[in-house]
Amino acid sequence: MFAISAIGIDPDDPLSGLQAGERPDPEAREGWAVVDLKAAALNHHDLWSLRGIGLPADRLPMVLGCDGAGVDEEGNEVIVHGVVGDPDAGGGDETRDPRRSLLSEVYDGTLAEKITVPRRNLVPKPEELSFEEAACLPTAWLTAYNMLFDKAGLRPGSSVLVQGAGGGVAGALIRMAAQAGHRVYATSRSEAKRDRAVELGAYAAVPTGERLPEKVHAAFDTVGQATWAHSLRSLRPGGTIVTCGATSGDAPSAELTRVFFQQLRVIGATMGTRDQLAALAEMCARTGLRPEIDRVLPLARAEEGFRALLAGEQFGKIVFTV
Repeated sequence: MFAISAIGIDPDDPLSGLQAGERPDPEAREGWAVVDLKAAALNHHDLWSLRGIGLPADRLPMVLGCDGAGVDEEGNEVIVHGVVGDPDAGGGDETRDPRRSLLSEVYDGTLAEKITVPRRNLVPKPEELSFEEAACLPTAWLTAYNMLFDKAGLRPGSSVLVQGAGGGVAGALIRMAAQAGHRVYATSRSEAKRDRAVELGAYAAVPTGERLPEKVHAAFDTVGQATWAHSLRSLRPGGTIVTCGATSGDAPSAELTRVFFQQLRVIGATMGTRDQLAALAEMCARTGLRPEIDRVLPLARAEEGFRALLAGEQFGKIVFTV
């Protein structure tokens, strides 16, 4: 089968380890399903893997990709849940299984013509969603769904801050938060991305670090060190910051005095469960909400998509068709 794989690790030049070519077809195993993929989406996780974060050199070569949608052996259109874990080991939540992994960390990922995954990892694809749209959901959109509807504990009509408007999780947060009736403030260093954030439903978009017109109930931060102080200082007393990433660094000042004096909550989120993915897909089908897609490329042109992501040129998801 044709696939996009990591064959080398280089923190400074991640794309030097990227390879497009033939790999062995996945072998069926008991309790697992083989899916003919129709579309797969790109994530920053794929770049991190090429830098050696979460993917040690002794597991290479590894097919990359966490997001995908396709058709199983019985002809069902499905979305592939990217978390491989045991819900029982996580108290009913596979993302809390200490031994969980994402596709492309231990098991080959979705940037390929075929993939094999545990059968419980398949979620029915609503017919209202295209394969390209469905392929955007399992990582960025699922994480955003978990952050917004589970971790943050918000009521409709709340005010929220979304840092880094150009990212996949941030874009999903803007769309879903606006759909749920929240007043959304977004940030970006790019004027063009701020304008796009408003088009997606943000109440207002401001340059990164600029003071907001009001204190917010919750801040969603995927950036980390560069935006952490701004996120904390934008919260009203009793507010919540939900973090799912640290693309600019993971060691900001904790500002513990502010946290305890303002009685703030700091909550982490990693991906989401299979049931949340099913609920997210159904929500999109019922509301007409759709992922923002920056571009669609054939899988054979994957390197082009990787270069765009590395340069930060995209707004929304980069999707490959198989």
